[in-house]
Amino acid sequence: MVEFAYSLVVIVPLFLGGIELSNYVSTKMRVSQLALHVANNASRIGIDSLLAKPRITETQINDLFLGAQLQSGTLDLATNGRVILSSLERMPGEDEHMIRWQRCFGSLEWDSSYGDAGDDDIVAMGPASNQVTTPADTGVMFVEIVYQYKPLFLSNEMFADRKIHETAAMVVRDDRDYPGPGGNGLYNTEGASVASCT
Repeated sequence: MVEFAYSLVVIVPLFLGGIELSNYVSTKMRVSQLALHVANNASRIGIDSLLAKPRITETQINDLFLGAQLQSGTLDLATNGRVILSSLERMPGEDEHMIRWQRCFGSLEWDSSYGDAGDDDIVAMGPASNQVTTPADTGVMFVEIVYQYKPLFLSNEMFADRKIHETAAMVVRDDRDYPGPGGNGLYNTEGASVASCT
């Protein structure tokens, strides 16, 4: 009994640490999949028209973020995370890129690590080891998700700065009205609330 009691001092922390590590890895994978889903869905949206190129609206962006929140489930992106969706496009006749528009979701305070709406001198977007550029005459939906990890057993103070940061990008599937009204890229004829990043 004494030996077992002494061994518990080592076994219990190892056991709980293993569960915590598994939970962290699982959460990181879920956030990565969410980023991929948002990028994929953003690359497909658009209102088709026989007379004009497909348009993107603020309502569609809001629906996209609502879908991400529902997919996040217990992670609760609205409270514990930040989703930053950017439209990366190649500058006409140049090798550099621009972020035409950017929309955000979630109450976690975080600025994009790779650029802001209106930046027009971007060579590539994303982490240095995995940067993204756009093909000519199209765009890329670039998604950045930052999530504040919530531990199972260990104190929140120990994980105060433990944020999971994932990115994903998808080339726009169809042609699209990239400039939009006034060059800002997004239509808002319905008067929907704008998911601003500021």
